[in-house]
Amino acid sequence: MNIGIIGCGNISETYFECQNLFNNFNVVACADINIEAAKNSGEKYNVKTFSVDDILANDDIDLIINLTIPTAHKEIIIKSLNAGKHCFSEKPLAMNFNEGLEISDLASSKNLYVGCAPDTFLGAAGQKARSLIENNKIGNVVLGTFNIMSHGMEHWHPNPDFFFKPGAGPVFDLGVYYITQLVNLIGPIKSITSLSGTATSERVITSEPRKGEKIKVETPTTLMGTLEFHNNAKIQFFCSWDVWKHKHTTIELYGLEGSMIVPDPNFFSGDILMSNKEEDWQVINNDKMLLGIPNKTDNNGVKIANYRGIGLSDMIDAISNQRQARCSLDLAVHVLEAMEGIIKSSNQRAIYNMNTKLKQPDFLGDSEIIKLKK
Repeated sequence: MNIGIIGCGNISETYFECQNLFNNFNVVACADINIEAAKNSGEKYNVKTFSVDDILANDDIDLIINLTIPTAHKEIIIKSLNAGKHCFSEKPLAMNFNEGLEISDLASSKNLYVGCAPDTFLGAAGQKARSLIENNKIGNVVLGTFNIMSHGMEHWHPNPDFFFKPGAGPVFDLGVYYITQLVNLIGPIKSITSLSGTATSERVITSEPRKGEKIKVETPTTLMGTLEFHNNAKIQFFCSWDVWKHKHTTIELYGLEGSMIVPDPNFFSGDILMSNKEEDWQVINNDKMLLGIPNKTDNNGVKIANYRGIGLSDMIDAISNQRQARCSLDLAVHVLEAMEGIIKSSNQRAIYNMNTKLKQPDFLGDSEIIKLKK
C-alpha cells in the first residue's frame, strides 16, 4: 500500500523508517499543519509534501498514518475515512469513548480499517508471555499488578503542557501500553474501580527552553484501583506522576501454579521472570526472537528491539486477507473505554462496568512475522 503521513513531529521518524523493516507498504507523502515541518520531512525522506487537505484528496494514497496531537486524532481519522482511506493512528484513538464509537460506526459503514498504536504487545516479550500463559506455565491467572510511577515530564520535555490536560495524564499517556498488554495476555476487561488524586494544581517546568514557567494541572496525576477481567482475574494498578522513586515492577501476574513478571510494555523485548510455585525466578530472555532481536540504539547507547510498525504491517495484511487486524479498532475502542472508565470510576466513586467486550487479539507467530519482514 501507498502510505501518507499526517503529522511530522518526533514520532514520525519511527514511521518513516519502519518501511525499511516491513515489506507491504511504502511511505510516499507527508503533511503537517506546520508546512515547514512537512517540507523538512519530505526532503529528509524523499517523499512528496502536501497540505493536509491535499494529501487526503490524493487518490494514489491508500492509507493515512495519523501522528497528530491527541486532540486531533478523531478529526484526522474521520477525514481519512470520509476520503475513502484506511487509517492507522498513534495512541490514544480519541479523547473519549463516545468519539471512539463514532469512529467505529463510520469505519463500519465505509468498510474501511482503522488501527491504533501501541503495537509493542506484538513484540517478543508480549508474545512469549502470552505463549507461556496459554501453555499453562503459571496456571490460570487470578491476580496481578501494574505500576506506572514517575514524577511527570516537566523536568525533561521541552513542551510538557499537554501531559497535564484531559486526554493525557499517566493513564492515557502511558497506561494505554499496560492495558493493551494485559488484554493481549488475559483477555477483555469487565469492570473497573478506581480513586484519583492530584498532588499539586500547578507544575513548574524545569526543562529548557521554558524553565520556570508554570503549567495548570487539568487531569488527575495519580490513579489507583482494580481492573476485573472477564476471566475473573483482578489486576491492581497504581498510575502516578507524583512519585520520585519506587521499587515496584511493571506488570506482575499471579497464577494458580506460579508467578510472572512481564517487562515494560512500552518496549518490544526484555527479560520475563517466571516462577513455578515456590521455585526461584527463572529468567526468560527474548533477544533471539524475531521481534526481540536488538536493532536500534536508545538515547543511552543501549541496543534495544524497536519494531514499531508491525501493527501497521499486520493491519495491511489483514486488509488483503479480509481478517481482523491485531491492533484492531475493536481493541483500541475497548482500551479507550477502559482508560475513560478509570477516570469515571474515580470521579463517581463507583464501579464502572464496561460496555465493550472484544475477542482477544490473535497470537503473532514466527511464520506470520517472516511473511511481513523485509
